[in-house]
Amino acid sequence: MQSQDIINVNIWLILISLCNLVILFFILKKFLFKPVKKILGERQAEYDAKFAEAEGKLAEANEIKDALEEKFAGADDEVDKIIKEAKDNAQRRGDSIVAEAKDKAGIIVKNAEAEADLRKRKAAESIKNEIADVSVEIAEKIIGREVSEKDHRRLMSDFIDKIGEDDGADQ
Repeated sequence: MQSQDIINVNIWLILISLCNLVILFFILKKFLFKPVKKILGERQAEYDAKFAEAEGKLAEANEIKDALEEKFAGADDEVDKIIKEAKDNAQRRGDSIVAEAKDKAGIIVKNAEAEADLRKRKAAESIKNEIADVSVEIAEKIIGREVSEKDHRRLMSDFIDKIGEDDGADQ
């Protein structure tokens, strides 16, 4: 009969063990599970808040990025506009410098033509005077008498004018 004592099931012992288990469960639930759940909940809330803050900062960064991209696009347009204005200003300035140079060249050419005309007249007058002097000497020798300077000048002037008119008609 010894073999029966070993396999014996004691219901009271099982019930007491079950009661101990239930009591232990409630004690652990009250003192362990609730505080642990509370700490886990606080940590979860903290992580959720940090995650929400990170999402907010990401959204803010995206907005700043979009604003900067718009500014850069606007800056590119503004740079193109400034470059175009600079080119236009340079073109206008170049045109005005060329026009001013042409005006100065025209004035120089007119002055040179006027000076050349003046020199031509002076040379013609000088030649007239030399011809008059030479012709007076020739006429004195031929006529043998002295022709007055006034008469000689008048004769020479008439002669040269006739020559000048004949030369002008040939041209």
